[in-house]
Amino acid sequence: MKIGILSTNKKLYSTKRLVEAGSERGHDMPVINHKHCYMNITSHNPSVHLKGESITGLDAIIPRIGASISFYGTAVVRQFEMMEVYSVNESVAITRSRDKLRASQLLARKGIGLPVTGFANSPDDTQDLLKIAGGAPVVIKLLEGTQGVGVVLAETKKAAESVVEAFRGLKANFMVQEFIAEAGGADIRCLVIGDKVVAAMKRQGKEGEFRSNLHRGGSATLIKLTPEERSTAVRSAKVMGLNVAGVDLLRSNHGPVVMEVNSSPGLEGIENATGKDVAGMIIEFIEKNARKGGTRTRGRG
Repeated sequence: MKIGILSTNKKLYSTKRLVEAGSERGHDMPVINHKHCYMNITSHNPSVHLKGESITGLDAIIPRIGASISFYGTAVVRQFEMMEVYSVNESVAITRSRDKLRASQLLARKGIGLPVTGFANSPDDTQDLLKIAGGAPVVIKLLEGTQGVGVVLAETKKAAESVVEAFRGLKANFMVQEFIAEAGGADIRCLVIGDKVVAAMKRQGKEGEFRSNLHRGGSATLIKLTPEERSTAVRSAKVMGLNVAGVDLLRSNHGPVVMEVNSSPGLEGIENATGKDVAGMIIEFIEKNARKGGTRTRGRG
């Protein structure tokens, strides 16, 4: 098979591992910088071009779309879908998961456990908004933030009001969420492929840091999931429509709550923590499921 990896940097660990895993299984694994692609949008012969040439012959693509270029990246994925190339994660699912507010609403509608979350626009709503989230301390998140950027822990009511007013002054979209103190600065990253969790790790924030992102100095260790955590992760990925997802959970007093569903989960931390060949499992999933025109939406929606 010819499996294209949409990635802006072929030196990234995740990209290299996918190339390696696919090549070991005899597949052609070109890395395509989707940021430099351009498209011919026609009714009968849609195409994607790079450096003056049309990209042809792909059986499948693995989108590794960074949050900063979600709009253009998903447009390229959608174009490949229109060309009947199988995408392991579809454009609609990626867009859905990247919109933190939409993702939370979809998960809530399906009864998935979430931190109590408030969202508002008017400056008059600050007091009630904080009350909805259970009062200080609260976590305030920029909707466009990623990898822990734009996430603030406001420990007092006054601090929360100041952060809310600052974000409003920037005309930024944000959510206010209850702070799950019992999680102790740790979260659980579940790597979901298809309908099962194939690997899981506990990420612990460094001392004094409530965010557990590994690039912020957090540490990763192997963890045994409860059946409820496993089910929550799989259901969350399914609600988003993602075949491959990193689902981040917190252990709260009222069961697992979902913090985020990531459509391009990094492989380095979880492969190192678990010793599992996650990249190989992604390639195996494609081998079993890829077929011409096999995307459900085919670029619609």
